[in-house]
Amino acid sequence: MKYAIITGTSKGLGASIAALLMKRGVHVIGVSRSKNTKLENLAIENSVSYQHYTCDLSRVEKVERVFSIIANQCNRPEITDIYLIHNAGTVNPINTADQYTSEAITAHVNVNLIAPMVASSIVLKKSKKFNLPLINVYVTSGAADRSVYGWSAYSATKAGINRFAKTVALEQSQLDNDNKVMIFDPSIMNTEMQQEIRSTSKDAFQDVNQFQQYKKDNKLRSTDTVAQVLINILMESNKIENGGYYSVKDVL
Repeated sequence: MKYAIITGTSKGLGASIAALLMKRGVHVIGVSRSKNTKLENLAIENSVSYQHYTCDLSRVEKVERVFSIIANQCNRPEITDIYLIHNAGTVNPINTADQYTSEAITAHVNVNLIAPMVASSIVLKKSKKFNLPLINVYVTSGAADRSVYGWSAYSATKAGINRFAKTVALEQSQLDNDNKVMIFDPSIMNTEMQQEIRSTSKDAFQDVNQFQQYKKDNKLRSTDTVAQVLINILMESNKIENGGYYSVKDVL
């Protein structure tokens, strides 16, 4: 029996990943600020379970509490594989660094970097204790590898999570277990995050016209299309390169 723990399942890519996994017979635990009743109904239709945990990922103490509860559920003999998919993320604040507030920076770093680090640590520890193979998936962005005007926080946290993922992969390989780590780049999708980006002023984000053009030219992939690429990779887990970088653009 396979289980997936996914952050950001209330909408967008997280919801699509959860739905497609359940259709493949995978049980899902979703973590997000609000419930997704469609996923609950879909679980019933596909004879799998869907559990939801409400959690504000910008609050580190809540992340620790929720993932400790979830990780303890892994001690079940029927579980054979666990996917931990760090999908939730935020692009805000979008602005030049001199306009950031300490509150905005803290919330941003907590969601994009600290929360997945904390969750990884907790679940890795329990997977070792229960001797369960774990696949850690970190959703990244091309912004991790380049500087984008107005995205200093976003680029920094995505670069940080990439390096964290690579280092965890190195550690797990040397610890000689069956755990794997992969980085997944979904590229541009038709999500609420894209709407936020398109509504930003040019003073705060110089590339706003380009992102508006993506929408006009219908270049934004659906989240289902992107999620399917990830699902195909996960369903052949024996072929996943530990520490590998997988981009949608290499497939579609």
